[in-house]
Amino acid sequence: MASPSTADKLLIVSVTPYFLEKGNVWFRENFEKILRAQKTQAFFQDNILLLEKDQQYSVSEFLRKLDELGYEKVFRVSEPGEFAHRGGIVEVFPINMNTPVQIEFKGNTIEYFHAIAGRNYTSEEERKIKELLKKRLKSQSASWRTDLHGLKSGDYIVHLDHGVALFGGIEDIQSQQYYALEYAAGDKLFVPIGLERKLSRYVGFSEPHIPRLGSLTWQKTKKKAKEEIEKLAKELLELYAKREISLRPPYRREEEIEQKLKETFSYEETPDQMQALEDIYKDLAAPEPMDRIVCGDVGFGKTEVALRSMVRAAHNGYQAALLAPTTILVDQHYKNFASRLKNLPIRLAALSRLQSKKEQAKILRELKEGQVDIVVGTHRLLSNDVNFKNLGLLVIDDEQRFGVKQKEKFKEMRSSLDVLSLSATPIPRTLYMALSSLKKISSIQTPPEGRLPVQTTIIKRNENIVKEAIQKELARGGQVYYLHNRIGTIEQVKKHLEKLVPEVYPERSRRASFAIAHGRMRESQLIKVIEDFRNKNFDVLLATTIIENGLDMANVSTIIVDDAPKLGLSQAYQIKGRVGRSNIQSYAYFLYGGRLGEKAKLRLRALKEAEELGSGYKIALRDLEIRGAGNILGKEQAGTVNTIGLNLYCQMLSESVERLRNN
Repeated sequence: MASPSTADKLLIVSVTPYFLEKGNVWFRENFEKILRAQKTQAFFQDNILLLEKDQQYSVSEFLRKLDELGYEKVFRVSEPGEFAHRGGIVEVFPINMNTPVQIEFKGNTIEYFHAIAGRNYTSEEERKIKELLKKRLKSQSASWRTDLHGLKSGDYIVHLDHGVALFGGIEDIQSQQYYALEYAAGDKLFVPIGLERKLSRYVGFSEPHIPRLGSLTWQKTKKKAKEEIEKLAKELLELYAKREISLRPPYRREEEIEQKLKETFSYEETPDQMQALEDIYKDLAAPEPMDRIVCGDVGFGKTEVALRSMVRAAHNGYQAALLAPTTILVDQHYKNFASRLKNLPIRLAALSRLQSKKEQAKILRELKEGQVDIVVGTHRLLSNDVNFKNLGLLVIDDEQRFGVKQKEKFKEMRSSLDVLSLSATPIPRTLYMALSSLKKISSIQTPPEGRLPVQTTIIKRNENIVKEAIQKELARGGQVYYLHNRIGTIEQVKKHLEKLVPEVYPERSRRASFAIAHGRMRESQLIKVIEDFRNKNFDVLLATTIIENGLDMANVSTIIVDDAPKLGLSQAYQIKGRVGRSNIQSYAYFLYGGRLGEKAKLRLRALKEAEELGSGYKIALRDLEIRGAGNILGKEQAGTVNTIGLNLYCQMLSESVERLRNN
């Protein structure tokens, strides 16, 4: 037996980073030391399993132990980290061996074990497989907490080895808490809290089939899904391979400039911000172009990550462009960046309809000659007359607002372009690519210190609620957004609100004041209204969805959304993010009129459930689930997703992509 074992002993070690770092030769050379360590050290007691012939060990106990050690149950064993079971025979491929092993039980006794004839893995193949297992472990440990958080009884849940089940809640059994999973015919499985790595929330587009516990149905389903996913992985890799041919010189670090920029940041960086920056810097230090999305809630610091990345591009001799969806957001970014960069040797420009034709012509000339290092612009940057001398980094703010063709236009200018996308709620296609490892993703889930969740109310339209909400906010010195998305009637709504809230409270020296903002206003007029609101020259901004993207005003702590069912889920979540930008409790009111359609109910319910901080990623997944897979994957893939759930589908696709890349 080509293993760290003897003729009558078999060693199986857990799928953990410590053991995955070791080559199989290490296990053979240290076999006796490992056995001695098991007698005294808790880590080895918990993470290795020593089997002996004629040992008393029931099949069910053995299968439970393999599960605890991190092995995945499959229909037929083919790779390290897998096991299969039929009757009294268990096949397992230990990560410390080059071949799988068959173990035969007679009752509760291990009768014999032997290596299964078949393919031996080379040391290089072994290394690649272990790297893949390490990545899987990392992604599972990073995601299960947020994935299972808020799970309710009756929700669907997927166990990697046993399939889709109904979640029956948390149960206490002998002082230990367990996830209760309910399968067909009354079968139940109890998974100890702390061993969630094989569990994921089911995200699908139809009611899933729930199998009997222990049946072969799930293993066959997974096997079929894996074969279909392998085909898709090959197609996707061929598509993306064309984009990965181009290389560019790695970026270097400029410590002095980056330290000076850091000192102008008024806040303490969150751990997730620092991790996202580390991810980006690592991408930029490689010769392959970066394609990364930073996903984080509104106000969680994505713009800061983008600014520091653009500064690194600038001091490496490249130009950087930030593409934003609205003039308002471009103006805000430009003013913020100008303040931050004023003492650094970096030239900044803005390009939107706010600049006169003469100013635009000057900026276009400077971009072409390389006299501008960083430019912030709207869709104007996509015009044919915009040419860069040496564009290196493109940042797409609120990437869900731009189409594929718009994003690809910059890549046509320079094949080795580095791309950084920012989003609180990434569009389904981007999310899908990120989950499948075709796009790299960094998630900022840690809120800034002192940030409070926005208290969300979903209620039938009621004048008293509107009046009280405005009065309550103005009484504490704050300001209000009122979203009404019909320009034709917005003046009438303003007059109605002025009558509804004639005074805030008797001590107030003036009546509540209102102003209007919408997309048909002249750019300069619109910017002036926004600036006046920022400077507290009036109390309530009555606006269309033009306020959806990026506005950052700490004094605005209440938002009222009229006719909320007309908004998409991700859009409603973005709009809610216009408040809650400080450590003051903020409020969001989503109003509806008549009867709600089924999808509108689902959207509003999901919005309420996503009240906690850092829910943008979850909202994007829920939005994907509500909208269905047709536009994202095609009918064939959608069917596979429904059988195993989106989370497991993307995990399997990611692993297939990595495996094919490494071959």
